Parts: sequence; C-alpha cells; structure tokens
Amino acid sequence: MTVVAPAPRASAGRTSTGRRETRTKRLLYAVGGTGAFLVFAVPLAWALFRSLQPGDVIVAAPDPATFFDLTGENFAALVTGPGNLIRAVGNSLVVALSCAVLTTVLATAAGYGFARFRFRSGPLLFALVVASMMVPFQAILTPLYLQMNLMRLTDSLLGLVLFTTTLNLPFGVLVMRNAFSSIPGELEDSAHIDGAGTFRIVTSVLRPLITPGAATVALYAFLAAWTEFLGALTFLTDTDLYTLPVAMVNLQQGTYGQIDFGFIAAGSVIAMIPCVILYVGLQRFYVAGLASGAVKG
Repeated sequence: MTVVAPAPRASAGRTSTGRRETRTKRLLYAVGGTGAFLVFAVPLAWALFRSLQPGDVIVAAPDPATFFDLTGENFAALVTGPGNLIRAVGNSLVVALSCAVLTTVLATAAGYGFARFRFRSGPLLFALVVASMMVPFQAILTPLYLQMNLMRLTDSLLGLVLFTTTLNLPFGVLVMRNAFSSIPGELEDSAHIDGAGTFRIVTSVLRPLITPGAATVALYAFLAAWTEFLGALTFLTDTDLYTLPVAMVNLQQGTYGQIDFGFIAAGSVIAMIPCVILYVGLQRFYVAGLASGAVKG
C-alpha cells in the first residue's frame, strides 16, 4: 500500500499566501502612486484654477458667490498689456534653448575626453570641474559682472547664454563622462577597425547609447536657464531683453506698487508650460540617464 504525502495542500497554502502578498503590494503601489500624483498634480491644478480668477477674488476671503467666477482676462491682459510678456517669453526661450544645445554639445565633447583619453592631469582637471559645482555663482557675482562688462556681454542675450551655459557645464560634464564610461570600449575598437573616425563614432555608434545622458543634460540646462533670475536681473538692463522671471517681477499694477496676483498666477502658468512639455517629452530619457550614467562613476 502506497502512502501519498499531502503536498498539494501546502502548495495551495503557499500559493494563497503569495497571492495575498501580491495583492497587498499592488494595493500599496496604487496608494503610493496616487498619493505622489496628488502631491504634484494638485498644486498645478490649483495654480491653473487661480490664474482664471480676478486678482481681487484671489486676495479676498473665499466666497461661494464669486469663487467659481472664472475668466481669461488675466491671460488676455498679459498678452495685450504693456508688460511685453510675450517678448519676455521669446527671450527666455532663446536663452534656454541655446543654453540647452550649447551645454549638451560642450558637455558631450568634454565628457568623451575625460572618459576615453588618458593624460596625467585628467583626474585633477575632472576633480576641479566637479568641485566648481560647490561654488555658488552668487559668491563671485561681482567679478563675473566686471568680466562680462569688459567683454561687452552685458545687456546681451548672448552673454546670458554663455553665463548660464558656464553654470550648467560642470553637471553636464559629470553626467556625460559617466555615460561614456559605462559604454564598453570594444564598440569603439570595432568602429576604428572599420575605418570610422572619432566624430563618426560619437555621432553614429555611441549616440543611441548616450542619448539618455544627453537628454538629462539638455533638460537640466533648459530648466536652469528658463528659471534663472538673479543673473538675468544683474546682466540685463534693457527692458526689451528681459527674460520671463525678470518680467514677472515687474507685473505690479495699481497704486503704490500693489501686486495683481491674478497676473502673477497667469504668468506662472505660462512659465510652467514649456517645462511641463519638455519634461514629459524627455521623461524616459531623463530617468534612464540618472539611473545609469549619472550614478556610475
């Protein structure tokens, strides 16, 4: 007579326990994801809602009779008003896009050099580049202004582009150097054997592999240049060259410098649009770049 052990019961018990754990994890993931979404989405939705309210309604106590009276007058006044906000948006786009492109190109070239070329002062130079990230530009603002004024780059969007590019280059070089370091050198050796030069290797062979790092650098540089205030306020005095953050400060209406918070809310929404579009478009590259090249050292 053969005795069969009751193994299926234990297996069924473990399967049931595993299913309960899976459901619990899914529930926790759903709750955490929903909470994170609300933390980021609610302030954006609230800013958009406030931008559609008149300034007197924003500063007044909540009143159900007027709280939901939404209008587009704030946006219309910003577009047609004397504040030159549209010109300021154009100036910010020129500076931010130029800074993103220039920073990405220079950081890619420097990162490739630090990752692939071996020279005696390389580690020291790279350490100096990384160390410069710890020095706030506010501490050297006066000599920066004197230098830019001597080079006739004040009151110039080109000068502001070069200034913001210089500030963002250390982070870009760090990211791109680590991105190149994570790529096996055998790929380049094979391309060299096939007769490809360095430029062709970087632009054709390595480009798909360094795209996440380059997108990270471009996004970081764009956001930094788009929100730059103190540098633009210091180096620009011509109102026609003001960028959006500086123009937003001048959105004061009424007597005695009273601030119209409706204009401020509408201007903030306008300032968020390019950032949201760019981040959504480059999100997968940005996450991949931070998770790989920016971490590996």
